[in-house]
Amino acid sequence: MVFDCTVTKVKCENLKSMQRFALILKILSMIYKLVQSNTYATKRDLFYSDTQVFGSQSVLDAIINDISCLLKVPRRYLHILSTARGYIAGDLYYTEEDGTRVNCSCNSTGKGVPDLNTRLMVRKLWDTLHIPVFALVDSMSFEAHNLTVPIIRWLGLLPSDIQRLNVPKEVLIPLNKRDISKLTILQKRPFIDWQPQWKNEMEIMEKCKMKAEIQALASISSDYLTRVYLPNKIKFGGWI
Repeated sequence: MVFDCTVTKVKCENLKSMQRFALILKILSMIYKLVQSNTYATKRDLFYSDTQVFGSQSVLDAIINDISCLLKVPRRYLHILSTARGYIAGDLYYTEEDGTRVNCSCNSTGKGVPDLNTRLMVRKLWDTLHIPVFALVDSMSFEAHNLTVPIIRWLGLLPSDIQRLNVPKEVLIPLNKRDISKLTILQKRPFIDWQPQWKNEMEIMEKCKMKAEIQALASISSDYLTRVYLPNKIKFGGWI
């Protein structure tokens, strides 16, 4: 809950003010549905439900803070969660340098998405246990090759998934000049010629000139990612 609240006035003759008021009503409607169904969503989920309307994540975040102040309740009471970063959980124990023993089945810790420590942890797990590693990420590349896992499998979100699942256009993001430049550079890398599936995904993205983050799947269903997408990907080997 934001305690240093200020008074905000909505002026009917001011277009910008009215647009903000309309966004407040829209988010209140989304909050009502979350509370009624006893489900939760992250701020990123809400933003990617209609990126064109909200414009930027900061606009949505500010309005959520306003609503929290207006209703005088913490954000979690609105059933809106902050985005989690670099969490680890499961049947795993490890000991830190100071002797602290961490039980990942009951604790979670994180340092970024995916920051240096997160990638180091994944690399360490692969080097030590030689277990399969799957990645559910947005389209991005990492330059720190010594921190990557050579046999990592990309579950998604794949550009071909966007077409196959008919993800609504309003949650897609147009590629900007920087995106197109990075895509062109990536396509010219030597290893791409030996990875036809990767090359195909890049060609699809180049053709449609759109991208989507994982949260875009929430536009299909709030639990589509965990209930349908991931189970089917793993069951039927839908990775590259």
